[in-house]
Amino acid sequence: MTLIVLGLALWWAAHLWKRLAPASRARVGAPGKGIVAVGVLAGVVLMILGYRGVEQVDLWYPPRFLVHVNNLLMLFAFYLYAASGMKTRITGVIRHPQLTAVKTWAVAHLLVNGDLASVVLFGGLLAWAVVEVILINRAEPRPAPPAPASMGKEAGAVIGAVVVMGVVMLIHNWLGVPPWG
Repeated sequence: MTLIVLGLALWWAAHLWKRLAPASRARVGAPGKGIVAVGVLAGVVLMILGYRGVEQVDLWYPPRFLVHVNNLLMLFAFYLYAASGMKTRITGVIRHPQLTAVKTWAVAHLLVNGDLASVVLFGGLLAWAVVEVILINRAEPRPAPPAPASMGKEAGAVIGAVVVMGVVMLIHNWLGVPPWG
């Protein structure tokens, strides 16, 4: 569990450095991007190693039907992430589509994982995304909504989400975590 918590701490620190200590981040300049990238990558590695190596302590036993809810939420999360980069119509409605994708991803995983490590990991990332949205909203005015995207971009985001989700599901299956229930 220690590795999960250390990974979360690195993830939070790397992502929030700019928001909580802007003068410090500005002093570092361009090399700060590398520091943030190393911090995020090290955090992810620690979270993965910690999660895969921790003894399972069950807190509850989610019903099987939640696997389908999880998969639907994951498709939406992948769509939101793709939509953010492609500036589709939903980005005019949802101010932080990438962070909303992370929150959706975390909630989806909390629904189907009733163990302590999952609560710490996915709950910690959910809390980070919520804090990040609050800090951004306080620091920056809401930007003008983007121009409506073409149907090609909309279709691209949906197709991209389906393809990426398929790949992620195959990787989960390969790792021994069957995502289809």
